Amino acid sequence: MTTESATHKELLQLNQRLLDCIMVGDWETYATLCDPTISAFEAEACGELVEGLDFHGFYFDPGGTKGPHNTTMTRPHVRMLGEDAAVVAYVRLTQRMDEDGKPVTSRCEETRVWERQNGTWRHVHFHRSNSR
Repeated sequence: MTTESATHKELLQLNQRLLDCIMVGDWETYATLCDPTISAFEAEACGELVEGLDFHGFYFDPGGTKGPHNTTMTRPHVRMLGEDAAVVAYVRLTQRMDEDGKPVTSRCEETRVWERQNGTWRHVHFHRSNSR
């Protein structure tokens, strides 16, 4: 395995870990994976750039998704921006049960930026667009 493909694999594993901890409401893991100054554009921010972890922490307070759920990155693409920076882009499919107990799937496009800081990859920025 080349160094680049090993790095791609590591980044995809870290990104999946990030998505999994979001789904279960695991704030400790999320905060460990993210840089404290993380920035983001996401629907919850109503078009505004948000910076820092406080904004995201609010959504962890109620806990994670209840009941069975699954998060899948489809066709993930890793682009290295140098030795210590990378972009991971994919479509995120989230499967869960609705209020009536029926399975539903939601879809969004995500781009996440990772930076290696002191030998450890940290999530530093993301942009999420909900599909219509």
